[in-house]
Amino acid sequence: MSKLVAVEFLSVDGVMQGLGSPDEDRDGGFDHGGWGAPYGDVMHEVVDPAGLSATSAYLFGRRTYEKLAAFWPFQSDDNPMAASLNSSPKHVATRTRPALDWTGAVPLHGELAEAVRRLKTATGGDMVILGSGNVLRQLLTAGLIDELRLFIHPLLLGTGKRLFGDVPAPRALRLVSTATTSKGTLAAVYALD
Repeated sequence: MSKLVAVEFLSVDGVMQGLGSPDEDRDGGFDHGGWGAPYGDVMHEVVDPAGLSATSAYLFGRRTYEKLAAFWPFQSDDNPMAASLNSSPKHVATRTRPALDWTGAVPLHGELAEAVRRLKTATGGDMVILGSGNVLRQLLTAGLIDELRLFIHPLLLGTGKRLFGDVPAPRALRLVSTATTSKGTLAAVYALD
C-alpha cells in the first residue's frame, strides 16, 4: 500500500499561491508570484534525497500538472527532481483534459477520493502530491493523507491562496522531523495518525 505524502511550499502565513514565477497563478489579483525563488538555491540543505527514491508516483491537480508539464520534461535527468518526475507515473485529477502529453501521465477516473483510495491500495512506495491545494484539501478531508512535508519560507505575503482552509474537524499531527536552511526556511514533516 502506498503512503500518500503532500509536499507543500508555504509562506509563514500559509500562502502557497504562485511560488515559482510571477505569472504562475494570478487568481484573485495575486501579484506576488515567484516569491519562492530567493529560497530555492538552499533547499538541498533540507531535502532528503532518499525521499525522491522512495517516491513511486506523483499526484497532481490539472493546473499543477500543466505548470509542471511545461517545464520538467525539458530538464536534464542530471537534476534528481527531473529524473524522478520524468520517470515516475503521474496521476492527474482532471475533468477537462482527457489526453495528457507528459510521459507516464494518466488522468484519474471517477470520484477523487475513491480513485486515490484504489491507487493507494494497488501500489507501493510514496505517492507524492506537489502543490495542488484543492486536491490536497479534498484528500485531507477524506482522511487519505498520511504525511505532510511542509517547507515554510520566512516571509509574510498577506494575500493569496492558503494551503489549509476550513477543516471539518480538528486534526492532530505528529511531528516527525524538522530542519532549517541557511536562509531560514523551516522543513517540517508531520504524520497524520
